[in-house]
Amino acid sequence: MLCKEIDMKLYIIANRLPVKVAGTNGKFAFSRSEGGLATGLDSLQTSYEKHWIGWPGICANEEKDQQEINEKLQEMNFHPVFLSEKQIENYYEGYSNSTIWPLCHYFYAYTLYKNCFWQSYQQVNRLFCEEICRLVRPGDKVWIQDYQLMLLPGMLRKIYPELCIGYFHHIPFPSYELFRILPERAEILKGLLGADFIAFHTHDYMRHFISAVERVLHLDFKLDEVQINNRVTRVEALPMGINYESYHKASENKEVHQAIERTRKLFGEHKLILSVDRLDYSKGILHRLRGFATFLEHHAEYHGKVTLAMVIVPSRDHVGSYAELKTKIDEEIGSINGRYSTMNWTPVCYFYHGFSLEELTAMYYVADIALVTPLRDGMNLVAKEYVATKCDNPGVLILSEMAGAAVELTDAIQINPNDTEQIENAICQALEMPEEEQKQRLQRMQSILSVQTVNKWAADFVNELNATCMKNDMLRKKRIVAATIAQIKLKYNQAKQRLILLDYDGTLTALKPRPEDAQPTPELISILQQLASDPANHIVINSGRDHFTLEKWLGSLPVSMAAEHGAFYKENGVWHKNIKKKEWGAGILSILQMFVDRTPRSHLEVKETALAWHYRESDAWLGTLRAQQLVNTLISLCTRQKLQILQGNKVIEIKSPDCNKGSEVGRLLANRRYDFVIAMGDDTTDEDMFQALPMSAIAIKIGSVSEAANYHLSAQSDVLPFLRSLLGKQKTATKEGSIKNRLTFAFDFLKDLLKTQ
Repeated sequence: MLCKEIDMKLYIIANRLPVKVAGTNGKFAFSRSEGGLATGLDSLQTSYEKHWIGWPGICANEEKDQQEINEKLQEMNFHPVFLSEKQIENYYEGYSNSTIWPLCHYFYAYTLYKNCFWQSYQQVNRLFCEEICRLVRPGDKVWIQDYQLMLLPGMLRKIYPELCIGYFHHIPFPSYELFRILPERAEILKGLLGADFIAFHTHDYMRHFISAVERVLHLDFKLDEVQINNRVTRVEALPMGINYESYHKASENKEVHQAIERTRKLFGEHKLILSVDRLDYSKGILHRLRGFATFLEHHAEYHGKVTLAMVIVPSRDHVGSYAELKTKIDEEIGSINGRYSTMNWTPVCYFYHGFSLEELTAMYYVADIALVTPLRDGMNLVAKEYVATKCDNPGVLILSEMAGAAVELTDAIQINPNDTEQIENAICQALEMPEEEQKQRLQRMQSILSVQTVNKWAADFVNELNATCMKNDMLRKKRIVAATIAQIKLKYNQAKQRLILLDYDGTLTALKPRPEDAQPTPELISILQQLASDPANHIVINSGRDHFTLEKWLGSLPVSMAAEHGAFYKENGVWHKNIKKKEWGAGILSILQMFVDRTPRSHLEVKETALAWHYRESDAWLGTLRAQQLVNTLISLCTRQKLQILQGNKVIEIKSPDCNKGSEVGRLLANRRYDFVIAMGDDTTDEDMFQALPMSAIAIKIGSVSEAANYHLSAQSDVLPFLRSLLGKQKTATKEGSIKNRLTFAFDFLKDLLKTQ
């Protein structure tokens, strides 16, 4: 039953609900949080009804308290997941913030590994999963937020295979070399890949994620997509913005205007450098203070004229590493002020508390310089807020190149936050920058921020999620299910002349690291013999393998064969050659051998009419790099010699363009009329075969989904059971396939169908 779109819901899943709940013993107060995420998603224009699922921020142990909180939150379309203090300690403070957070921010030394952390992380992700499953209905969409819930997409996918799931990662994603250290790396990646669409703030994080998936899970991305069974997961970079208009027009607000006047009186005529951070070792606060201290040491002319306003919002200061950081910050500020302060001037004004939005915006407006120098940051919205607030007054942004915002804010003075000398020089450059240049830089950055707002970020994400889910819906329609098998079987039974085209490697047999190990199994031989025993069937093994190997393995069977992409074909027991044997020049052979030498575990296969460089066993990243380098190296040489370069599944092949799997299909169809044609293949080279088929033919792609094929089997292990279904026999014990249960159901269905006939 189809749902009306107006009844469909978008569930936004986050660790915390955008609400603050305070109180006890049945007396609770509720207030909305004003975070950037909540603001952007509240303004999201969609026909879907928006709901939030998350922890309400309070540990309510009594059932009656939970019920009261739940009833109140339901009025706001909020659905609480109640967590115990122990779960908050191990899941949130533990695995999320003591394992994942430091690892993703490149602070490996701070990473803590405890089994109880991981167990709690799994447990809480399951609790979120259970709450979603209680609420979600067909047609609804789920958007999961951030690193606390990385297992959740995979958990949901197992329960609802067709649910539309998105995930946004709000912190950096580390390089593979660091991510591989995580003991649970495979489980985390599998969890994330349960989503249809995954987005990061920058292309660097996106690239790191793709690299980790390819190396840890041995899955291959095609640009920004990876196919998993009968669907794709797509990855993109979508930098999060801010509510630009709110900040840009803030000075017009009466409360903000009053706060601006108070701030100006507080700092007087001093040049104001503003630093705003949450207490965290990733923010580079100590490096920033040391850079400012170096500036004061070398530039006495600015003594009494420049003040650094250091705003640090308390966070986790009960944790050892954070408490230690707080102590060092206090000591550094004390040292600077003790050395340089006078009766009329304090170099560093230190605020260890949060400010209201109006007060903070006033400081943005007044500050001559914003010093934003995190050692690693997913985005850093402070930098964007500062630039946006500058309405008609100058200002300079000094920004760490390690912040995600640095990709967009290229007119900031960008520095390496580890280099205190760069910080010193950047402060000097900012103080001496002409006012006209300051305004020009701000205007260029504002033109970007005014377009790439938080509203646009949210809308872009939902649009991309919808597009990916629509694609996956189309791909799922190609999936072979019980009804599909029944339809194919019916056409098969009614046909008088059948052409059955079968690729070998990756279709009839599993791909092997060493191609010579892919010998046919007794089960395969048995199925081919049974298919060929029907006089209505013309079985053709249409392969890229050399004809010597095919003859050795399958020559005793009464089947036709095409080898080396149609360069050779066998009919009625006799092999024929379509093209002359190729004499390979020393140039191409030497290039291929050079790439064999440069790429560990790759090897060269020399055929009569083709050369194949295999890199299946090689490192995923290196193999992909070398494959592209090889193609680039060979293009001009192969063009001059009128040779074709084929990029297959972990193989680069050089051959004559005169023959391919499609030309073999054309030859077969020209020689005889068939009323049933079916083709099965797994590789890009099989696309030629699919495209040469008549419109009425059945084309089945194995593994990945093909636009040229009208059906799809998700795994090679499903092929032989499918062929057995054509014979009308029950599936025997085979390797597990991803549609094992569906095929079992199909065979039972066929058995009942045949009985009724």
